[in-house]
Formats: sequence, structure tokens, C-alpha cells
Amino acid sequence: MPPVIIGSFSDFEKFNGQELGASDYFQITQSQINLFAEATHDHQWIHTDPERAKAQGAFGNTIAHGYLTLSIVPFLWEQIVDVRNLKMMINYGIESLRFANPVLVDSEVRLVAKLKSIVNLRGTVKAEVEVKLEIKGEKKPAFTGVLIFLYHFSTD
Repeated sequence: MPPVIIGSFSDFEKFNGQELGASDYFQITQSQINLFAEATHDHQWIHTDPERAKAQGAFGNTIAHGYLTLSIVPFLWEQIVDVRNLKMMINYGIESLRFANPVLVDSEVRLVAKLKSIVNLRGTVKAEVEVKLEIKGEKKPAFTGVLIFLYHFSTD
């Protein structure tokens, strides 16, 4: 499904309280996990040592860092919503974030988003988006939360 195109506050406002859509599924690989570990200096064996994770871990394999799954949100979000006519966008915050289910290596995940609320604050649009990261084949999502974005649309 193509992304929803948003070019103004009024475009966004039409979706208030509605689901915006879902991204494509994206596979989390061991290579991505290892690169994330390098970037963040988080080399906990449950993420980076497949043999030890299989032998001693609670999940039978390595799992993605929770913050790795969160860090792919911008990539997945752009598959759901194509925001145009922007001067600036700011990731303003996250509320009620809960990591509910580990993402095993080679799992496929997708982002599902619903516009919880939207308000125009004198030209800056504050959008609160309920998200969940679904794991293909699992009932329980990897995480749920509310992302807060600030959009400043061009008036040109």
C-alpha cells in the first residue's frame, strides 16, 4: 500500500483518531544486530553471541536490542506516511513505550500506526502517533508506544 501523503495540517487532521497504515515487513539480521552493538557499545552476549545464546539464552537464539527495533521506526514510518512541504520535522518524544516481546534474529517486523491526536500550535503541528511493532507470526508486538512529532510546514 502506498504511503499516505501529507502536505499540511489539514491533510493530517483528516486522519485524527484513525489508523494511518502499516509498513512492509523488514527482516532483522545478525549483521544489523552486530552493527548496532558496535555503534552503541552494547555487546551483551544475548545479542551478539549466537552460540552462547542458543546454549544458554532464554530464547534459543540471539535477539535484537530493544533500541535497535526502536531505531528503525523512521525507516518504517516513511513507508506509512510521506510528509511533504516541510521546513522542519522534530522527533519530540515517546510516551508509554513498552518492549513487550523480544525480536529473534531473522524475524520480520512491521510498524502499524494510528494518529492519536493532532494540534496546530501557532504554525507548528504536534502529532501524537500510537505505534506498535508487529513481529510476523507472533500475537504480541515487539513494542507499543506513542511517538510525538513536531512538523513545521512551509507556507510557500
